[in-house]
Amino acid sequence: MPAVIQVIRTIRPKYACSCGFDDCKFHIAPPEPQAIPKGNASAGFLAYIATAKYADHSPLYRQEEILQRIGCDLPRTTLASWMIRCGDLVTPLINLMRDKILEGPLVYCDETPVEVHKGTGKKPTSKNYMWVQAKWGGIGDRIVLYNYDPTRQGSVALKLFEGYQEYVQTDGYEGYSALDKIDGITLVGDWVHVRRKFHDVTKISSKSEKAQLANIALNYIRDIYRIESEIKECSSEEVLRIRQAKTKPIVLAMKTWADGLKETTLPKSMIGKALQYFVGQWPKLCYFLDDPIVGPDTNVVENVIRSFAIGRKNWLFSDTARGAEASANLFSLVITARENDINPYDYLKHIFTEIPKAETLEDCEKLLPGNFAKAGQ
Repeated sequence: MPAVIQVIRTIRPKYACSCGFDDCKFHIAPPEPQAIPKGNASAGFLAYIATAKYADHSPLYRQEEILQRIGCDLPRTTLASWMIRCGDLVTPLINLMRDKILEGPLVYCDETPVEVHKGTGKKPTSKNYMWVQAKWGGIGDRIVLYNYDPTRQGSVALKLFEGYQEYVQTDGYEGYSALDKIDGITLVGDWVHVRRKFHDVTKISSKSEKAQLANIALNYIRDIYRIESEIKECSSEEVLRIRQAKTKPIVLAMKTWADGLKETTLPKSMIGKALQYFVGQWPKLCYFLDDPIVGPDTNVVENVIRSFAIGRKNWLFSDTARGAEASANLFSLVITARENDINPYDYLKHIFTEIPKAETLEDCEKLLPGNFAKAGQ
């Protein structure tokens, strides 16, 4: 059955007063707070548009066509304006999520390009970036934050982690190196990116001497992940014991192998670059051996970035910087809801209904995805 657009008519009684004072002649019931004051879009309709774009990757021009087929003529400019206003509306929730994500003890971070045409001070085809932070726990304790910025400079990482004091796990991008100089922050490396460097060598020729060397590294890494798969359900104490007993000798053996090989390998060759990357990330790659809180990779944040990348292939770009910021806010809520097993549409409809009524910090905290999940709504 196709979707149906309904007009909801709200009748507000108007009463005359018999007190006789000129300034007290009429009384009318106050309107219900709306996500977009004086707008004609209900919370449910706004949630439908946002879910279609940010969860189902449907661009606004495509939604415009879908709505036209059911007799609703809404230009994409109107839909875009609504999404920007909704993105602004949920800013208090985003700020609270940012506070919670920086409580530690481990935050993953990565970044991906996004094209923004206006309001950046750059050419329309220049790369802008969506920086993504993720904090992972059980259902109800997972937070994903998308942060738009025109640059990929290390100053952005410093801003995102201002006041933070625990582990930050990233790939080997040099922009994160500034974090390693801050007291209290421990920058952790990523074994998946190490593996990717060696795997790229084997793509050229699987039978070459360089590929055979790369396969040695891949076998070491395969052994590391085999052990990780065996300890998924173990307690923290058991994870630490097994990593120390079984994984650490493998890691040290790979480092010894790489040290002996890199002096005789051309540094600009693919195998040479892979070896340099691995050795350059040492000892960031070893922290997971000494603390069970830390894992070997950043797969958590790479998986949530994939959702953004799929959407980007469909809608291609953001027209303005303000639109990119609004998208970052709404993506944060949609993906955080999804990762906590919450229906994104149900959550957004609840948010767009209740946040206009919120008056205190406690009111906003009740609307966080984690609290929504724990309340079983």
